[in-house]
Amino acid sequence: MRGRALARSAVLGMMFALLATSVVVAGAPREESAPAASRSGAWVDEIVFLQESSFAAGVSRLQAGEIQVYAHSIAEPALYRRIVGDANLAHETSYGLYDEITFNPVGPIFSGTGKLNPFAVPRIREAINLLIDRNYVAQEIYGGLANPRYTAVNTAFPDYTRLIEINRKLEIQYAYNLPEARRILGEEMQRLGARLQNNVWHYDNEPVVLIGLIRTEDARRDIGDYVANQLEQIGFEVARQYKPAAEASPIWISGDPNAGLFHFYTGGWVSTYINRDLATNFDFFYTPRGLTFPLWQHYKPSAEFDQIAERLSRSDFSTVAERAELFGKALELSMKDSVRIFVTDRIGVAPRRTNVRVAADLSASVSGAWIWAQTIRYTDKTGGAMTIGLPSMLPEPWNPLGGTNWVYDRMIQRATEDYAVLPDPYTGLWWPQRISRAEVTMKQGLPVAKTHDWVTLNFSPQIDVPADAWIDWDASAQKFITVRQKHPGGFTANRKVVVHYEHDFLTRKWHDGSTVSVADLVLSLILSFDRAQPASPIYDEATVPAFDTFQKQFRGARIVSRDPVIVEYYADNYFPDAESNVTNATALFPTYSFGPGAWHTFAVAARAESARELAFSKAKADKLQVEWINLIAGPALEILKKHLGAAQGQGYIPYAPTLGEYISAEGSAARWRNLADWVSRKGHFWVGLGPFYLERAFPVEKSAQILRFPDYGDPADKWARFDAPRIADVGVSGPSRVTVGQPAAFDVSVSYAGSPYKAADVEAVKYLLFNARGELVTVGEASSTADGQWQIRLSGEQTRNLPAGSNRLEVAVAPRLVSIPSFDSIQFATVR
Repeated sequence: MRGRALARSAVLGMMFALLATSVVVAGAPREESAPAASRSGAWVDEIVFLQESSFAAGVSRLQAGEIQVYAHSIAEPALYRRIVGDANLAHETSYGLYDEITFNPVGPIFSGTGKLNPFAVPRIREAINLLIDRNYVAQEIYGGLANPRYTAVNTAFPDYTRLIEINRKLEIQYAYNLPEARRILGEEMQRLGARLQNNVWHYDNEPVVLIGLIRTEDARRDIGDYVANQLEQIGFEVARQYKPAAEASPIWISGDPNAGLFHFYTGGWVSTYINRDLATNFDFFYTPRGLTFPLWQHYKPSAEFDQIAERLSRSDFSTVAERAELFGKALELSMKDSVRIFVTDRIGVAPRRTNVRVAADLSASVSGAWIWAQTIRYTDKTGGAMTIGLPSMLPEPWNPLGGTNWVYDRMIQRATEDYAVLPDPYTGLWWPQRISRAEVTMKQGLPVAKTHDWVTLNFSPQIDVPADAWIDWDASAQKFITVRQKHPGGFTANRKVVVHYEHDFLTRKWHDGSTVSVADLVLSLILSFDRAQPASPIYDEATVPAFDTFQKQFRGARIVSRDPVIVEYYADNYFPDAESNVTNATALFPTYSFGPGAWHTFAVAARAESARELAFSKAKADKLQVEWINLIAGPALEILKKHLGAAQGQGYIPYAPTLGEYISAEGSAARWRNLADWVSRKGHFWVGLGPFYLERAFPVEKSAQILRFPDYGDPADKWARFDAPRIADVGVSGPSRVTVGQPAAFDVSVSYAGSPYKAADVEAVKYLLFNARGELVTVGEASSTADGQWQIRLSGEQTRNLPAGSNRLEVAVAPRLVSIPSFDSIQFATVR
């Protein structure tokens, strides 16, 4: 086990050096740039998705030409060597896939089994952090293709660098320490009434058996075995249940935690874009507001943690310093809560044939990229069919309000979706897609800046919300409540965003041939309120926690113009980037968290839920003991067809007191005809706006087919401008010996492809100084001396307090052109 011998900074430096020299050929141009588009929409005509659970088999099928892309970020050293050693294969590198251990926190006694659940105790969960040697996992299990991770902050994202001193302090505090983990766990187990007999914990005279739900498709099998081994070292028996996604999902995320069917689960996540503001991660991962699934509804953070997480989620701070203070406290409290503990950030490669090009996200790779479908193509022809292999697919139902959240399903869905704005795959900043421009006005003094010219940023001492803006919803009357009605004395907001949709937006077509209407946008805002109100026929109590947070920051919206479409949006929460502040304002766009939602497809499903025959969320489906809504397959389809027939016969308009203003009788009839024809021809209800439409999905056979949508009007080369990401190479040099009390200078070189990185393209070069005792003693920023050259100067005052011995200087570089930081470190001795 040599992982423990490597300091984390050395691991990071080694990883980024590896990426610069082998995983990504730094500076090498893409094999071929995209040709000028002579057609609209997607480059290829057809894509078939097949499940290939074996990564090794996936690479073999690529090598044999059976598939053209294997859309998984592989982090296995042996397979990586096969990929880079084959001249017929290329790959994309990503940093957003990560591993964690999810605990079942109910109890301490499972009502379903009567067995003890030690992970109901926060201090026990916290102690498991000390039980996990993350360096071992990164080095021995992943062979160096991973970085240790301790907190809810991705180590490759901007917030890690911004708060690096806090993150590093926690990494030291929660470093591997088996004796301390054993001591804490012993104290807490005895408080629960357990006793250690023959080195095995017993409760009610029976061994305490922990059920580990271990995913089998990737390195999480080895991680699960490692965690089980560590738990056995401290006195537990572990029942290892090895399951693929389709078998694990009904237990850990969809099942009742009280049933006691698992104690821990080997979780895996992917950030689907480079998130420049991770302040909402605490609300998502640790509170019931994160997801509507049963497990999340059993999270019980401390009152202090819950309040801080909620404040961060709605940007309840006024300065960068206040945000950092809240963020730092949330990081500390999240470690004490530890309903999940983070283990590694993977460095993965997604392989493809060399004659295939696709824009991949630095965080989400190909499977999570938002623009993969718009950019995937052959280099030697236009059109044609392509086959993509996925490790797993179709384990859960598809519906836009509460369906599958599996990354591979979402990959297919994104090809059928469209968006108002799309994230830059290298920086995470947003670009307009279905809007032409936006105007952002912030309250004076708030820390917001802009980068792109499509956004106008202004500041104002006071932002008044118009009296006719919609601020709330009456679920009984099915009408919006205005600011004039709810706040007759007036109302203010921290930000105002005006979104101008593209001039031809209302000519865009849904896949069933229906034309986009303002009603689709208004429905989206209605659904921000309706499902969380008991008077609604589709009320779902699982949506209430997230809605409560939304309502605290939402300050109103109104449609200023119907054609062209112009929307105003007011809120108190905000983001450091002006571009990100536009994303909330585009919440009216009819693409929801889990898929597209035209008003007529939604209405069919909502009628079924109102009749208590189906339900959007798994939690409500379980409560009603009905089918979870699935728009693509399964028994729900026949129920949906029944409600489609009734809606068509009635000329039904959902939320008619409001949407009736935007939907004519003729428009309603046309939509129902289009949908009935679509369902008759395709056999499903999945209707989107994207460059591809879903032709067929086969959950049992684990395959799906999407076809090019001919009415998707964008030029095929619209997103072809993304070339190789400019990840910085960093080197630190300086004296090996420093006299205590004397100044010392260290040089930092920053380059890309052998050329100096322009100083204007570097946001910051931060350094952290650790003394011989491993204590963080100084944090600062280097000064630029020329392009590619930076200098760190330690004063005599700073070195005077260093004890004799070996010190470590860590450097983190944050470029502007990519949001992936680069690291290096140097050690030097202090002498007297």
